Amino acid sequence: MARSDAIAAVATPAGRGGVAVIRLSGPDLRPLLGGLLKLEVLPRRATLAKFRDASGATIDHGLALFFPAPQSYTGEDVVELQAHGGPVVVQMLLTRCLELGARIAEPGEFTKRAFLNDKLDLAQAEGVADLINATTTEAARCAVRSLEGEFSERIDALVLALTNLRVLVEATLDFPEEEIDFIEKLRLKPKLADLRVAIKQIIDASRQGSLLRDGIHVVLAGQPNVGKSSLLNKLAGAERAIVTNIPGTTRDAIRETVSIKGIPLHLVDTAGLREAQDPVEKIGIARSHEAISKADIVLWIADATRPQTREIDTALIGRLAAGATTFLVINKIDLVEIDPIGETASGVTIKVSAQSGQGLETLQDEILRAAGWGNGEGVFLARARHLHALHLGAGHVDAAIASMAQLELCAEELRLAQIALASITGEVTADDLLGKIFSQFCIGK
Repeated sequence: MARSDAIAAVATPAGRGGVAVIRLSGPDLRPLLGGLLKLEVLPRRATLAKFRDASGATIDHGLALFFPAPQSYTGEDVVELQAHGGPVVVQMLLTRCLELGARIAEPGEFTKRAFLNDKLDLAQAEGVADLINATTTEAARCAVRSLEGEFSERIDALVLALTNLRVLVEATLDFPEEEIDFIEKLRLKPKLADLRVAIKQIIDASRQGSLLRDGIHVVLAGQPNVGKSSLLNKLAGAERAIVTNIPGTTRDAIRETVSIKGIPLHLVDTAGLREAQDPVEKIGIARSHEAISKADIVLWIADATRPQTREIDTALIGRLAAGATTFLVINKIDLVEIDPIGETASGVTIKVSAQSGQGLETLQDEILRAAGWGNGEGVFLARARHLHALHLGAGHVDAAIASMAQLELCAEELRLAQIALASITGEVTADDLLGKIFSQFCIGK
């Protein structure tokens, strides 16, 4: 590592609590521990001690744990100090650590050191942050799979397959008069095709994982008084939006995040779209259009008791910004003679009742289907950079297949594919990318 100084940070959230944890990592922390505790701490054993300031006075009583290098999270000496969770006590203890030679850790620096010391690869390191930031149970489980190395193992298998293919192709280049026989004998084309399928499978699993991370942005739009706010409240399971019979009650976008089968659903209830005269309502309608333009899915809510407005709904839907998937949702079916949703849903028209809950399960299933969610098995909580690298690798494999008649070009495309996929686990990674990744971690991790 370029930097080998000791670092310290509070690893628990700010505020008051029963216990606070201060973490330290560095090449040799025994002198620092001696200055802080005035006693010897045995490795991997919780030691009750007095934390002392420069004059020897007691700052606090707590537990100290010492993990000597290299058997630690970062691969360096690691110390964890467990003190009472008062902000003043924590600050005094952290200040004492700085007096003894440590410095404040940068965001993600503990995990960055773990990566640089080969304690975990880059995909696993990102799994740490994903686990901390997980907003649903399913997202947390996927993050754990990445942290335990399942995603890395799949990527490593692809890189190994590419390495073996490169060996075959480049060996063939040494015998140009026998190229055709080598290609057929070694079954190069079928092997490349199998590799392309394997990459596509990981892309599909990773694309679903991005839904677990980022969620699905769903905007509820429609004319005034069609039940958008009621539908939001029903999906959220709480009275988040004000509901009245007065058109134009919702003036500004109301946002709520719910979980559907483990997928975060970011719901936005918007002001009813119509030709408004009220200047405040006009602002709300403008914000509605802005929210719609950023949506993954738009639920256009129509009133089952007002079929005469359907032409207006169709015209308004046609004016929406292109890009998002749009469903026509017929609400208030409990007030009219209409078949139940479970028997009549087809295509992008769905019939529901925000009052009784009729049809909401089918609506949720259609949202997940449109977003590309499957059964969730084998899903990885992939990041945008992972998907970019996978697509880049797949493109180079396609180019290698297309250039088999010129093995020099084929060999080069395989090399580029290997570099793209190896960047996922950090085998090939630029320093500026590392800085960007770890800067998004929380302090103390």
